[in-house]
Amino acid sequence: MTSVREATTSVFDRYAENPVERREAVLGVLLILPAVVLIGAVILYPIAYNVYLSFTEVPLNPNRAPQWVGLGNYVELLTAARFWSAFTTTVAFTVGSTVLSTVVGLAVALLFDREFRGRRLARGLVLLPHVTPIIAVAFVWQFMLSPLWGSIPNLLAEWGLYGTRVGLLEQSATALPVVVVFSAWRNFPFAFLLFVARLQAIPESMYEAARIDGAGALAQFKDITLPELKGTIAIVVLLRFIWEFNTFAEVWLLTRQVLTLPIFAYQTAFANFEQGLGAAISLLLFLVQALFVLGFVTLFGEDKV
Repeated sequence: MTSVREATTSVFDRYAENPVERREAVLGVLLILPAVVLIGAVILYPIAYNVYLSFTEVPLNPNRAPQWVGLGNYVELLTAARFWSAFTTTVAFTVGSTVLSTVVGLAVALLFDREFRGRRLARGLVLLPHVTPIIAVAFVWQFMLSPLWGSIPNLLAEWGLYGTRVGLLEQSATALPVVVVFSAWRNFPFAFLLFVARLQAIPESMYEAARIDGAGALAQFKDITLPELKGTIAIVVLLRFIWEFNTFAEVWLLTRQVLTLPIFAYQTAFANFEQGLGAAISLLLFLVQALFVLGFVTLFGEDKV
């Protein structure tokens, strides 16, 4: 069996002996070089610089260099109650919105997995929450949730579920559930699209055979639909967890009463001007997501995700 060194040497010898292949190899390197430089400039360098900043204390004076503090920023964060409160809120928001958007997306996809008049138009309408600009839908939800003229508080008051003058978005006890529902409403069309595409790929013959054997709708869903959707469910949960864990705009535009880690990092770095701490928060955010992805792939297997 040819060793790696021998194989590499033979490749270089072939390029050295054949001018045409050598020119093609050089051309290939030149073609991908701009992409490599661009990725390094806009992704790799900021990540490396952020890692460096997380170990420093950045002075307000731009003429002064950051001071090395080692693990001081991480020790300060991991011993701060506000950090753990933001972490707990982030986990609760991420899990709640991910589960809710996945379940709603699956339910709506099952409803659309049949022929009916106006199905194409209805599919387009389902996508509206996801494609409408976030700034517009956030203001509409703020208007609907306003204790003065909002329709939702008035409806809840008629049902006896709401009897305070404080708005639902103005107290942390109710703001978090509202933000979870808002995020799920906005993002369930993403899950809906993936589920619809997978449902249409399931052979109809499988359902026909199940009906011949006397299986009802619930049994068909449990024994055919759900097993066929396991891979898609895993992908939806993984992607939604990553995106929800990083969510900033949906929470920030809707209310200031919910403190998640992205908002905590923003406030620390750009409101309190503690950029070293902000960089440390963002790096911890990245590490948590990396551990989750690693554990998720290990648990479900690479063939599922």
